[in-house]
Amino acid sequence: MSTPLATLAELVQGRLHGDPETLISGAATLAAAEAGQITLADCANKSSDLANCSASAAIVATDVPLGSLPAIVVEDVHVAFAQIVEHFRPQRAQKKPRISEQAIIDPSAQIADGVDIHPLAVIGEDVVIGLGSVIHSGVQIMPGCVLGEDVTLFPNAVLYEDTRIGARSIVHAGAVLGAYGFGYRQQDGKHELSAQLGFVELGADVEIGACVTIDRGTYGPTVVGEGTKIDNLVQIAHNCQLGKHNLICSQVGIAGSTTTGDHVVMAGQVGVRDHVHIGTGAVLCSKAGIPNDVGDGEVMLGAPAAPLRQQKLQMAAISKLPDMRKQFRTMQRQLAAFEKQLNPSPSSHSDDQAA
Repeated sequence: MSTPLATLAELVQGRLHGDPETLISGAATLAAAEAGQITLADCANKSSDLANCSASAAIVATDVPLGSLPAIVVEDVHVAFAQIVEHFRPQRAQKKPRISEQAIIDPSAQIADGVDIHPLAVIGEDVVIGLGSVIHSGVQIMPGCVLGEDVTLFPNAVLYEDTRIGARSIVHAGAVLGAYGFGYRQQDGKHELSAQLGFVELGADVEIGACVTIDRGTYGPTVVGEGTKIDNLVQIAHNCQLGKHNLICSQVGIAGSTTTGDHVVMAGQVGVRDHVHIGTGAVLCSKAGIPNDVGDGEVMLGAPAAPLRQQKLQMAAISKLPDMRKQFRTMQRQLAAFEKQLNPSPSSHSDDQAA
């Protein structure tokens, strides 16, 4: 399917540059684009790559110089490019919701209208599933769980007992919500599992990435606030209370009873110790190790983490250590020579007298 460039410009409401009849049959990134495809350049420093690419046209930001390549100029390149990608690769139409005969559903479960339950999903006693939710194959929903409207659980997600999920939330494949927390007490020389009487509660519009694990609280809920987005392979321990609209990137580990404010960002591989509070708007840079509370709006870097400016100064000082070591050794040699001049050895003094 080929589409004239003018039609694509109209689709994204952009300003057309070049031949409006240029035919486009697909969309690809700068590195992969071929003849007949449209690509994107979201900043001026990509103009040289754009000039050397094989694409037949481009979606470009307003600050990108326009050359001979036909282009569509837009304010938001990524929004426009996504519309064009979807034009050429439309999402598959959703089938009419149905409950598969191969799903296992306890008679006590309350399933609202318009819920789509795929084969081999297992739904336990007293589960409540809201209007328009989608339960994919292999999902296990254990007794007492409550799902709001338009919740999506992707294949093989597991919800332990009494998990609560807010409206429009998404749980990706392989995620486990409500597993026992890693809490033990010593008794007679053995590790005895502590109480596991709590549950997991997600607010509305939360997204849980693939293979994320969120442990149940000891007595109450482990909470993930409204609008929070969690990337793949994140571990959130028991009793954590995460605020609204947090962004938590892949491989983050958050120890038990940690709390966060709203709009917190944790970059990849951040580690947070137990019983600390991360303030509203704080940013934890990649691989930061957080041993103590973090104030509102703080940007933390390093392990152990320190405020960004302080850590940068420390890193700059460390990078100078090899040169400082050379300078120090030179100064040692110079000092030794100076001391030798001030305090000549007895043998040297005797030689001078003999002469």
